[in-house]
Amino acid sequence: MQKISYPGWRTALFIPVHIEKFVAKAHTRGADAYILDLEDSVPLAQKAEARECVIPAAKVVSQGGADALVRINLDARFALLDIEASIDESVKAIVVPKVESEAQIRDFSQRISQLEKDKGLPEGHTALILMVESVDALPKLDALAGSDPRVVAMILGSEDFSATAGMQPLPQTLLLPNQMVALACRRANIMPLGFPGSIADYSDLEAFRKTIQFAKQLGFVGAFCIHPKQVAVINEELTPTAMEVENAQGLIQAFEAGLAAGKGAVEYKGKMIDLPVVERAKELLRNAQALGA
Repeated sequence: MQKISYPGWRTALFIPVHIEKFVAKAHTRGADAYILDLEDSVPLAQKAEARECVIPAAKVVSQGGADALVRINLDARFALLDIEASIDESVKAIVVPKVESEAQIRDFSQRISQLEKDKGLPEGHTALILMVESVDALPKLDALAGSDPRVVAMILGSEDFSATAGMQPLPQTLLLPNQMVALACRRANIMPLGFPGSIADYSDLEAFRKTIQFAKQLGFVGAFCIHPKQVAVINEELTPTAMEVENAQGLIQAFEAGLAAGKGAVEYKGKMIDLPVVERAKELLRNAQALGA
């Protein structure tokens, strides 16, 4: 199977899959994707009932053009049952929490391949997004990021990770592990998601906006959200502006003209432009194209 490309989601909003009123309104919240949650938001006694809700809920949340994702339970009692309930044309990705084993990711992928075949879906229809949520996973980031062609992105789970580290989920404490995740993603040619801050803290939206601006500078391309207020801020900050697109296009044109003249670096708007700068500009244009910006 060929490696799956990241679809360009800036925002993915968690929705408790078993609560109908949240599912019904989800498509109005403006996210690029909605994560139908079978894990933290579903009580143990309701896990089986929640699985039955996945496909109908996926069709509802995607009615406005967004994509439906599903966060499964990693518990051995539930993981495969959750996957079997979630593979469908209407579900674009499985979010795997608390990952620590690349072998488990490959096992999940093999089962997904069989389910896609059984349901007449093309192999590779269903992507995987990995959540790193413990200090034990940090030494395994490269193995996890490169574990399977279905893996398109990885994200640090701020609250669970901080609990295992015995630290407060603050921007200062979360910067290093987020950078480690981002760099592992880039080495594996997958996309880094998240931001150096607590996903649970959205009370100060101006501070949150600054955190997302910093995350963009760090190379993050999207994030999970637990509140619609976060969605609006992240979408705005991670959408390339017309000025950024124009600058990237001009930069690339100047560099290509320099190459044609036998130069490996050129000056553009008072800055020296070489290949690494051009690659960043090309990524910005790819993101803009994916978003229609």
